[in-house]
Amino acid sequence: MTLLFFDFGTGEILIIMLVLFVVLGPKKLPEVARTIGKTINEMKRASAGFKNEINKEIDRIERDTTIKDVNLEAKKSNQSDIKSLALEDSVAQGSIPPPENRDLKNESINPSN
Repeated sequence: MTLLFFDFGTGEILIIMLVLFVVLGPKKLPEVARTIGKTINEMKRASAGFKNEINKEIDRIERDTTIKDVNLEAKKSNQSDIKSLALEDSVAQGSIPPPENRDLKNESINPSN
């Protein structure tokens, strides 16, 4: 049996209880035990609340990061769409010549001596 984060065995707990019984007496011991129990319970609640707040903050940060990533991807996508539309519009208006559609794979470089 372990108590909280301390590594107390059953024998050690019995010795501690016996010393407390001798020092505090049978009338005061239940009151002290109740007080210790309430304190431990409050500490557990406080640590659970703290852990809950930390997890909420982590989730919020992950959500914000995901939203920023999605917005960044959308901006990149919109910029490439705008560039392609501007190129098509310029070609259609005749302000720039259409790009050459050459197949570079079929072109080979022959070294001539």
